[in-house]
Amino acid sequence: MKRIINKNIINIFICLFFIISILSINKASIYISKSLGNLYIKQIYWYIIGIIFILIIKKINIIKLYNYSIIIYIINTILLFGLLIFGQEINNTKAWFKILNINIQPSEFMKISLILINSYIINKFYKNKNKIKTKKELLLITELLIITIIPSILTFLEPDTGAIIGYFVITLSMLYISGINKRWFIIITIIIVFTFCSILILYYSNKELLINIFGTSLFYRIERIINWKNKIGMQLNNSLIAIGSSNLTGHNQVPIYYPEAGTDFIFTSFTSSYGLIGGISLIIVFFMFDLYILKIIKSTKRKQDICTLFGILVLFSYQEIQNISMTLGLLPITGITLPFISYGGSSIIANLILLGIIKNKEKKAFKPL
Repeated sequence: MKRIINKNIINIFICLFFIISILSINKASIYISKSLGNLYIKQIYWYIIGIIFILIIKKINIIKLYNYSIIIYIINTILLFGLLIFGQEINNTKAWFKILNINIQPSEFMKISLILINSYIINKFYKNKNKIKTKKELLLITELLIITIIPSILTFLEPDTGAIIGYFVITLSMLYISGINKRWFIIITIIIVFTFCSILILYYSNKELLINIFGTSLFYRIERIINWKNKIGMQLNNSLIAIGSSNLTGHNQVPIYYPEAGTDFIFTSFTSSYGLIGGISLIIVFFMFDLYILKIIKSTKRKQDICTLFGILVLFSYQEIQNISMTLGLLPITGITLPFISYGGSSIIANLILLGIIKNKEKKAFKPL
């Protein structure tokens, strides 16, 4: 009986996410351009495609994905480069290919590539763990950072800061569980803090030099962080009004306009429509979902699989925390979507592919009684 329950839990979460997503997008449709069509209908199609991928991936040998990870990574890198030439510009960002009236966002699939290739490289590290010294650890860190920096530069030129943060969240989390000495994370933290402080100093002391070095894209991102700190901005203010006025059970209709109601601010749409009870319930669903993935990780024996699943878990958790927090004014607005809930074909399909990898390991993690 335990076996039957365990192997269907992911399916239950998929059903919950699907229902919540469709309800939220439908409620937000009043503020979504009619030229985009019925987004909740399109979302159903993306879920169907994603579920087909799950059915395929859960049956295959994941080792084959690891072995082809370099090829998958190279293809995705080429696609990111191609965006700079052939990309469809939306909201001043060239992050999509438009093919047959369908927008494809390669940065979402690059997250999958990074998880697979990082696992492949770290697995080689595990095999030689008894011989590993400081030099070997430094080589591993350098290799993973180079692999992460290349798509990060290409994505920065789009620009899409949110995806870049996702890349580094994946790599740093997988490095953490790779078995390297934890002193490296102190060094990495110092470098990150120093870099961030240097950029802030340039912002306040010489904005022209900052723009000359990094371009207007980074300058705009810093402006958004400053605006968040000062609680400035129509999008955030209207989000807080919509959520704050929803009471326990929510409004019959989203009461106030805010941009990206069906994507970045989908949590606002859902909470505004279903109130405090709905918002807390959704957070609990995500919390239970993450706990279940953690349970699978703890029941997994193969170190390469543990590394892969941990990277997926941290990516999902980061996106959940970042998206919900930015709609509440707790973190800066970075354009991170809410996994499985926000509208978007590329993000839905990419996230469901990652769930396919989890389901592939789920069936091996639990043994029948």
